[in-house]
Amino acid sequence: MSSKLIFVGIDVGASRTKAAILDSDKNLIGHAVKKSGTDFAATADTCLTTALDMAKAGKGEISAAISTGYGRKNVTYAQETKTEIGCHAKGCFLYFPFSTTIIDIGGQDNKIIKLNDKGLRTGFKMNRKCAAGTGAFLEEMAMRLDIAIEDMDDLARQSENMVKLGSFCTVFSATEVLENIRQGKKLPDIVKGVFFSMIKRVLEMDALTEKVVMTGGVVAHNLFMAKMTEEIIGRKILVPKYPQLTGAIGAALYAMEKD
Repeated sequence: MSSKLIFVGIDVGASRTKAAILDSDKNLIGHAVKKSGTDFAATADTCLTTALDMAKAGKGEISAAISTGYGRKNVTYAQETKTEIGCHAKGCFLYFPFSTTIIDIGGQDNKIIKLNDKGLRTGFKMNRKCAAGTGAFLEEMAMRLDIAIEDMDDLARQSENMVKLGSFCTVFSATEVLENIRQGKKLPDIVKGVFFSMIKRVLEMDALTEKVVMTGGVVAHNLFMAKMTEEIIGRKILVPKYPQLTGAIGAALYAMEKD
């Protein structure tokens, strides 16, 4: 068991709960991701246990814990809560310490966060009112196509003639997908069209700066989406090693500041 103090960040999203444990040198030594379910407090506890096991550490070594995300107030062991915008910004800046635009595609919302070269937030936009462009949209499309959501990235990479969807609305897009199936369009081409629709939806939220970072669970499981975004904007997209954990890592960094 480690003799060093550790710092915990918990990001309780509407779809997934993420835990990150940092040591005093800001190294990620433990992490976990679970479906948030209907009991946010219990899921946060489970994530902590899993992350502690990975870190080979005990609860007694936790110096501080900070929670963030949709269900942040449900985390019983957190000493304080922080906004998800602030935590995503802090988590990304640890790995990309320069002026950036962060695109975070989550299960229920999208965020565009702009940082200056000191890591200070200069602006942000959030899409909460519509599922289009989020992980929920991707899950709905996977259901309509009768495929596992885990297979979508590989399918999109196989596309040779992408189908473009005319609507951003989840309901109307579902109708379009069914019509393309009826017309005999190839599955990879439809899936890539779904990805393209999501990316365009996000890019319309705000203008991008020169350097762009993409994070979130959708990107973590669909890296081809980052490659497609590169082709659309004409420049490199930066993706952290653990795109889904940036909010939790940022919360752990805030915990470190409490020490």
